[in-house]
Amino acid sequence: MHVSLFISDLEKTIGFYTKFFGQEPTKIKDGYTKYELAAPALIISFIQAPEKVAAQVGHFGFQVETKEELNKRLNLARGMNLVQKEEIDTACCYAIQDKYWVADPDGYQWEVYYFHEDVEFNDPRINDSEEACCSTEMKVKAEESACC
Repeated sequence: MHVSLFISDLEKTIGFYTKFFGQEPTKIKDGYTKYELAAPALIISFIQAPEKVAAQVGHFGFQVETKEELNKRLNLARGMNLVQKEEIDTACCYAIQDKYWVADPDGYQWEVYYFHEDVEFNDPRINDSEEACCSTEMKVKAEESACC
């Protein structure tokens, strides 16, 4: 998979993603940088163009294979002061997940999550709020009312 994002400040972006990805960029040019990740497999490039930074992106995410891997990544992210929010046993995208969230210097949100199981309901706030995923309390309400 390859993703390319417009960003407003290359230096801040490199600082953030070097911490978040745990590796240096594979390429840095004038107004451009690229990271190539092996696990999860991702090639992501950033182009400095502040006038093109868009708010239409929902968020990006990485699914990890085990709870242990999630906790390891979470502890590293906590140590670098990157974590904005943690959710345990949350209902989101028709699934139960444990996750944490970070945001880069331009506000692009990333979730790192462990998938528990599929469920038959989704967060009823998905189109109404920045907080797109349910808490455990929302999950129970959704099950009781079948509002999802």
